[in-house]
Amino acid sequence: QVQLVESGGGLVQPGRSLRLSCAASGFTLDYYAIGWFRQAPGKEREGVSCISSSDGSTYYADSVKGRFTISRDNAKNTVYLQMNSLKPEDTAVYYCATRFRFCRSVVVADFGSWGQGTQVTVSS
Repeated sequence: QVQLVESGGGLVQPGRSLRLSCAASGFTLDYYAIGWFRQAPGKEREGVSCISSSDGSTYYADSVKGRFTISRDNAKNTVYLQMNSLKPEDTAVYYCATRFRFCRSVVVADFGSWGQGTQVTVSS
């Protein structure tokens, strides 16, 4: 019943922007934090960003800080990841996942339900 669906990925040139969406169904985001993760071929899944439900606090990995912005729209039960100034090293499959109430970091083991991912490719 619990389902997360990522969308918005695609092929973009370096320096351009993409906006990813994480749409939730089967539960409300009102009481859950959402994390964004990414995994490139041959590499481990790494945390990118997360946003808490209780106070709306956010966390960003150093690699994306200042370039990416996470936000939520509880009325639409959706979390967004605005990605600006994209670099080739941002190329990966991006996943969203849930954690109860809040997050202060993005650790894979701390998150539960996962989406199937959306491909982001940054190349000229």
